[in-house]
Amino acid sequence: MTDKPIWRAALLVLLAVTLPLAGCESAPKDEPTTTTAERLYKDAQEDIESGSYERAVKTLTRVEGLAAGSLLAQQALLEMAYLNWRLGERAQALASIERFIKLNPSSPALDYALYMRGIINFNDSLGLMGSIAGQQLSERDQAASRDAFEAFKQLVDRFPDSRYTPDAQQRMAYIVNSLAEYEVHVARYYFRRGAYVAAANRAKQAITQFPQSPAVEEALYILAQSYDKLEMATLRDDADRVLRSNFPQSEFLTRGLAGGQKSWWQF
Repeated sequence: MTDKPIWRAALLVLLAVTLPLAGCESAPKDEPTTTTAERLYKDAQEDIESGSYERAVKTLTRVEGLAAGSLLAQQALLEMAYLNWRLGERAQALASIERFIKLNPSSPALDYALYMRGIINFNDSLGLMGSIAGQQLSERDQAASRDAFEAFKQLVDRFPDSRYTPDAQQRMAYIVNSLAEYEVHVARYYFRRGAYVAAANRAKQAITQFPQSPAVEEALYILAQSYDKLEMATLRDDADRVLRSNFPQSEFLTRGLAGGQKSWWQF
């Protein structure tokens, strides 16, 4: 994802409308405030161009206050969200996005706001330290992933023709796979520690909730092995039959839990 096109292309419509409207203000008493807000906005753009994001955020906060209720204020809010995200300030970025969505439910940039809310949570799920350590997304807490999925789903449902929808759909598929792999990760953990009932339950949950995920292959294997340990022969045979039918070349059948580790999660 490139930086400038993502937020600027989405917001140029707002900016193009904002400036003409500001110039058509009929009430003289509002003119100094409008002019000040526009001047500050210009200053913020110069800070962004020079990479001074923190100073730009502070300036945009003033712009939003001075131009409250205008399209310029909407523009400032969205740019604040983007810049805070770039600065690693997830809470502040989400606060700006949520404020925008609440105050501007009919904004022409609402699709971008929903997309940005998903991106903020999506990247929080990936995590810098997890990337450095080679840790899979499925091995971390999934709350942010679920929040990202919901934001992307709102975008796809409400704005199927948005320029951001195709990318959101790809990320949704990725998140579904990560959530399924998380369930299998937990099931694997329980199985290796002899908690076979818990392992079977988590494996079944992965199979039921995410039937199209690549993680189902391992989930079926863990389910069959858990039933075997629990001496539940009929259920074991059923799970084993489904595994062999759907994944006849599965490495789990020959190598057990040491086999079948895939890198589907590398986005």
